[in-house]
Amino acid sequence: MYLLQVIGAGLMRTATTTQMVALEQLGFGPCYHMRDLLGDLEGQLPGWERAAAGDPDWDAIFGEAASTVDWPASRYYRELMEHYPDALVLLSVRPAADWVRSMKATVWAIFHGDSPMHHLNSARANVDDLWRRYLALMRRMTWEPGGALAGADNESDAALAAAMERWNDAVVRTVPAERLLVWDPSEGWEPLCAFLGVGVPDEPLPRLNDSAAFTEGIVGGALEVLNEWWATRERPTEGLHGAAA
Repeated sequence: MYLLQVIGAGLMRTATTTQMVALEQLGFGPCYHMRDLLGDLEGQLPGWERAAAGDPDWDAIFGEAASTVDWPASRYYRELMEHYPDALVLLSVRPAADWVRSMKATVWAIFHGDSPMHHLNSARANVDDLWRRYLALMRRMTWEPGGALAGADNESDAALAAAMERWNDAVVRTVPAERLLVWDPSEGWEPLCAFLGVGVPDEPLPRLNDSAAFTEGIVGGALEVLNEWWATRERPTEGLHGAAA
């Protein structure tokens, strides 16, 4: 059985896809990532719902993964540190203004504001029960009281930046220094490889999953589900005002 060797504690939109690819390239794979949950909502949601309710089965959730980054796993870095006492902790960071700009265009926009992304995902939740449960889980973990970014659900960039700083500060206070690397992916391979005790690859650190790619996936997924729902509707035999269709 594989046990986690690296626990990501960084917030979403801190180059977590880059980290996933990097960790797997360095020999710490498979790396569990939000895409594992999104790619199998039916199979993965129950385990995370149990975790949010205080009854996690971490070994069942992560299976053969040797590392994990991104939400929802990062939300539980404290619990994972205790369950996997030999694992190292990776806190990915980026400048506050860059992070806020990325969040507002992606994750934040799913849940808040007045954008097509928000409204399309709200509509999807009305016809897709798995998506409704997923959004409820993410709200609980992230935006509601007790969530990682509670209080940052309004339009204020400053509130979102402050929530990020609180999260990062809490990680630094919580994780023993010898187990923690605070890493901005713009620093490249060297700090990460030194922390993990592995050699530095010859090629540059990859840069993956920018905001445009995120939007493509989330909006496209919502449209696909809504189009399927619309295509399977019971079609009327008459048009407007009783005219033949």
